[in-house]
Parts: sequence; C-alpha cells; structure tokens
Amino acid sequence: DPGGSDPEMLTRLRLCSAAILLAPSAGLRLFAPSAGLRLRGSARPLAIAAPSMSMADAALPTLEDLTDPREWLEEVEGDKQIGWVKEQNADAVARIGEPSDKPLYGRLLEIMESDEKIPYIGRVLNGLYYNFWQDETHVQGIWRRCTLDEYRKAEPEWELVLDLDALSAESGVSWVWGGSTLLDEGPGVRKDRVMVSLSRGGADAKVSREFDLDAKEFVAVMDGGFELPEAKSQLSYKDRDTLLVGGVFGEGEMTDSGYPRSVWEWRRGTPLAEATKVYEGEQSDVSVGGFAYLDRGRRYELRYRSLTFYTSSYELKVGEAAWAPIPIPADANVGTFADQLLVTLRSAWLGHPAGALLAAPADGFLGAGDDAARSALLTPLFTPTETCSLEASTETKNYLVLSCLDNVVTECRFWRYADGAFSLERCLKGEVGLSPSFSAVDAETSDDLWRTSDGYTQPTTLALAAASSPDAAEALKALPAFYEAGGVTTQQFTAASADGTAVPYFLVSKEGLPLDGSTPTLLYGYGGFEISLTPSYSAGIGAAWLEKGHAYVQANIRGGGEYGPRWHQAALKEKRSKAYEDFEAVARDLISRGVTSPAKLGCQGGSNGGLLTGNMLARPTAGSTLFGAIVCQVPLLDMRRFHKLLAGASWMGEYGDPDTDDWSFLQRYSPYHNLDEATAYPPILVTTSTRDDRVHPGHARKLVSKLLDLGKGPSTFYYENIEGGHGGAANNKQRAFMSTLAYSFLEQTLASKNRGE
Repeated sequence: DPGGSDPEMLTRLRLCSAAILLAPSAGLRLFAPSAGLRLRGSARPLAIAAPSMSMADAALPTLEDLTDPREWLEEVEGDKQIGWVKEQNADAVARIGEPSDKPLYGRLLEIMESDEKIPYIGRVLNGLYYNFWQDETHVQGIWRRCTLDEYRKAEPEWELVLDLDALSAESGVSWVWGGSTLLDEGPGVRKDRVMVSLSRGGADAKVSREFDLDAKEFVAVMDGGFELPEAKSQLSYKDRDTLLVGGVFGEGEMTDSGYPRSVWEWRRGTPLAEATKVYEGEQSDVSVGGFAYLDRGRRYELRYRSLTFYTSSYELKVGEAAWAPIPIPADANVGTFADQLLVTLRSAWLGHPAGALLAAPADGFLGAGDDAARSALLTPLFTPTETCSLEASTETKNYLVLSCLDNVVTECRFWRYADGAFSLERCLKGEVGLSPSFSAVDAETSDDLWRTSDGYTQPTTLALAAASSPDAAEALKALPAFYEAGGVTTQQFTAASADGTAVPYFLVSKEGLPLDGSTPTLLYGYGGFEISLTPSYSAGIGAAWLEKGHAYVQANIRGGGEYGPRWHQAALKEKRSKAYEDFEAVARDLISRGVTSPAKLGCQGGSNGGLLTGNMLARPTAGSTLFGAIVCQVPLLDMRRFHKLLAGASWMGEYGDPDTDDWSFLQRYSPYHNLDEATAYPPILVTTSTRDDRVHPGHARKLVSKLLDLGKGPSTFYYENIEGGHGGAANNKQRAFMSTLAYSFLEQTLASKNRGE
C-alpha cells in the first residue's frame, strides 16, 4: 500500500477467534491487481512436461469423475514442480513483456519506495514512536523510532532499532517483518522487551526471538533469551520470565488446519522441551490459544478454542480469580474494556440482533447464574439496522470508538467510559467515497487518536486528535498526489442481483465518461469472511489504470461484511452462488449503463477473491459473456481438496466439508472441476507464491495445467513468485514486478486497439 509502510499498525488485542483469515491483503488489491497481456503467438512448448495423458484425461477431474491427474503439482518445492513453474513464468514474461523493463514498473517502484509515504506508527513505548519502513535502500525494511516532537517534523530524525536488510545479509535468509509481541508489566514499568517475529520470504510460519529495546539487539539464548523455531506459532508473555506458546511442539500438537491446538507455559532459562502444557483442544478445532494481558491496569488471561472458523469457546481468568467459561453464543466474539466484557453477536441472543455490540461488567457477568441475570447486565453499544453495520472499533484509555458503515459510508461513534458506564458523546459521518478512520495512539495511557482519511481519489492524510474532540485535529502527515486525479469522480450505484437484492458498488472514472461501452474497466471483488471493501487511496490503481482514462469498480457483494453478519451469511456454504450472482449483476449493470462492454471489462480478486474470479472464468453465466480478461491471485480453485491443503480445513465454516454431502453444492463453485474443452474462455492471468503457506499454490498450478491440457494455452498466463507468502510478494521490487505484470496483462487484453472494435 503506497499510503503506509507499517504492517504492524497494532490496535489493542481484541479477543476473538484466532483462526487466520483468508483475507484480501492490501498488496493483493492495491498493488497487485490485474495487469495486461499481449497475445504474442500461441505456441507454448513445455520443457517440463506433466505426466502424459489422453484428451479424455485432460478434462479430469470432472463432476462425474473426480480422478485428479495433477496432484503431483501439490508438492510445493520438488524439482519437477519448480521446473514446471519456471517454464510457465518464462512463458508469461515472454508474452506479456518483462515487467522490470516497462516504465510502469519504475513508476510503481518509485511510489512504493517514496520517502513521501506516511510513516505510520505501530507502537508507542516509553515515549518513543515506532515505525517499520521499506524503501529503495531498505528493501527488507527497518524498525525505527523517534519522539513525538521529532515525528511532527517533515523529515524526522529516526533512531534505528533493527535492520532487516543487515540481518538478512548476515544470515543469508530473506527475512520479512512479522510484527512484535510486547512484555507489558503495567503502568509505570519500563517496556524493554518484545518478541520479534520474522518469516522466510513472507510465509505465515515465523521465527520469534526476544529483543531488548534498550540495547537494540536480540537477547541471546545463552543469556536467557526466548527463541521459538519456525512455525505457525502463537505466543504471549504471561510475565517477564514466562511465555505462553503454542504451535512449536510438533505435528501432534497442531490442528487439522495447521494451527496450534495447545497452550504451554515456558519458563525462561529452561529448554523448550520442558515447557508445561496448560490447555488443549481437539485436533478437529481450527486453532487453540491463550493470552495474558493488562487492560487499563486490570489483569486478564484468556484461553480459547476456535471450534470452526466462526464458533469458539472461551475461558477467562480475572486477576487471581479462578478460570471461568464465558457464557456467550459460540459464534460471538468477545473482548474487554477495563472491567467490562464486550460481546459482538453473529446471531440473535437475549433479545439483541445479530451484529449488535454489547457491554457487561465482567465480574458480574461471569458470576451470573442464568440468562435472565446475564441479560439484565447487558448494555447495547451498537444495534444494527437494515443499512448500518458495525465494521471495527478502537480503544483509548477512556473511549471506545466504533466505526460503522451505513450503506458503505463510514460513521464513527465515540463512547466514553466513566464510573462503570458507557455514554455516547458524538458521531462523525463520512461522505460517499471517503473513509475516515481512527486508531489509538497508546490506549493504556491517553485518549489520543490517529485520524486518517482517504478515498479513491483523495491521498491519505494523518492527523493527531483527542477522542473528546476528534474533529479538532492536528495535521501531521499527508501523501502527495501520486497520480493525476483531476476530473476523476467517485459514484455509488446499486445493481439488482438475480434474486432482486440491491448490491452496491463504487465506480471511479473520469467525469463525462462516454456511455458507449468503450471504456476499459477493472471490476474488483472479494465477497467472503465478513470482510468489507471500503474506499481507499491506491496510487497503484491511479497511476497504472485511472490516469489512462480507464474505470475502476469495487463491488460490495454478499459474503462480505458491508451490512453485517446477515450480508455475510447470505453467501455461506450452499448459498455461495449469491456472491457470484451479485458480482455478475454488477458486471451487467456496468454494461447496461454503457460504462463498458464485455470485451473491455476485466475482473480481479485475490485469495477468496481468487475463488470469485475463478468462478467468473468457469461459470457459464460469466466467462466471455461478461469479461474480456480475468486476473486471479493466490486463489482457492479446487474445492474438492481445499480442506486437505495447508490451512484449508479452517475454512470449512465458510465453504463446507467436501467429504460430506456438502460436496453436492461445493462442486457447483469449484472452478477446477468445471472447466471443459468446448468452452472459449476469456484470457486469464493466474498468480501465486511458492511461499504461500496459507492458500496452497497447488490450486493455481492445477487450474492452469488443466487449461493448458484442454488447449487453452494462448489465453492462459501464469506467474508464481518464488517468495512472497499469501501477500504474493516479499518486498517492493517484487510487488512492483507483480503489479506491472498484471496491469500490463489488463492493458493488452482490454485496451488494445483491436479489442472489442
């Protein structure tokens, strides 16, 4: 994201399900959208041949015959598999053009590495403001800090804390920043230790090492420092000499989804093998974890079992009290604020609707004998309406700030907590196409807030405000206009889906757009996991797409969170087709309005959005009927085997279980199983990462291999980054490369003179 350089951007711990989202990353949407291709030639000689097969076998698997002749591509780093990947990469670059040779690559890289980016603050510790930064010099990145007075300057003098480039050079490993976990011993106690997490090439699995903030160096194991091996681990300080850890004790202590299924206490100075197991769940759980933390001076410990992606059980320990189960619905999320429990509902409970946020005194709620007693303690802080949902929240010392969406327009509500009660002080409403947001500066010590505001055409601004007067803010930082947005407007429309549901979308385009179907248009969507898509500034989209007079569209389809749990649940499992019908409805609406035409309309999505765009390829109601090009990034595509690959088992709560009768509906939206030789598919660029240990690269590999076997080589393009994790790239050069590849593909397929004319 050109508007930010700190992926840490931590808000205080919200105690909800620890299952890792199959979420769209900023890199996927903002800087690795689609790109373009020149259809240079049609021959695709494969130096690394797949197992030979007949044309009948090439169509496998089908809905009638589930035999999969391409499972060999699921071996991630085998010589034969990597050889196949390199052959496809070379072919894509040869036909699209070398991205690093294109002017766009240089421009995108310049934006990504610009010194004019906003250096967002991830932590405030001991009066120092911490930032993680990447640029041309610091490719892997540096962790640095300064005072607030220094930060106010146009060019602050930063103090270096940790240099990942130097660390990578010293170790010979391409380390990618994975954040930090703080030892918090309470107000007035100096914060001097964190656990720093780093991954190889951007994977979810990380190495975690204890770091001394005063000495600015890792604490050696021989000196008693904690160090965790590479794993999808979970960790928290219980106290200075004890870590709560999970995920580092072998396969037997992992869930089927590949996440920790137990919590262990590890004492400083002892071998990890001597840690004591204190809590465990079942192997069929999604994940299991435990945290210890201070909330405004009040000590909590929490344990949870994520039973599915959307259901969990919780136990809470308050101070020295005994552990107690938290008696809330299994699909609710829970957090704390001082002595209050905060409960967010996904289903109706005790007279409150799904999507509501409730507060209750923690001690009284845990001790209540029945639902009637618990109900009497609940205070609603947010109640959804047909148009308004709760999107997010942040906390200062005395305020809970809610970010709501009303028809996908942001509204912020400020609740003050005093004398054991919350009171609503004020609301701030945004505008169509603009997204104001707030995050705490230091929730334990002050009511200060970072206020950011941006939109599709408005560069991001950062200001410092007080929660008691958030509209009176001190301007601190602002992005320059990284692209020429003069005459570019944002409009919000709705499209009627197949069942009549109104589906909102944003259209970003030049004023006076000719409504003759001639404008190359990129349609982006996600539609899953209750994740909302809201307006944001993307210099990448602006520089690579909008400046050329093209149009960009963001669809708020079902499966997302734009209208709360009901919008999400409307596209779960057997209802998944609603998300795809919504996306197709937006495409048709754009065509019927004359904004674009099928030959000029492209679509793009990553992760769960890759499953969306994979279905836009395979569904007979989409394909070439609606689209002239498709960009499909780090996707799920094989819905028969997704639950057996990496973290896939954790997503059965979203999609279903292929080993049960759920396959009867899953098969309808498994793109890999729904391709055939007879259909003429639009050009597609599929991208993924070898180092993605969340969504298995086998999904992308197998779909592309099948397209090639079916004779669709001339319109099929594939690129797999050898690094990058689920974000698809590990540093700015890789991000610029992948973005340029995608935009070039789009430009060549949708905007060439001979396309659609």
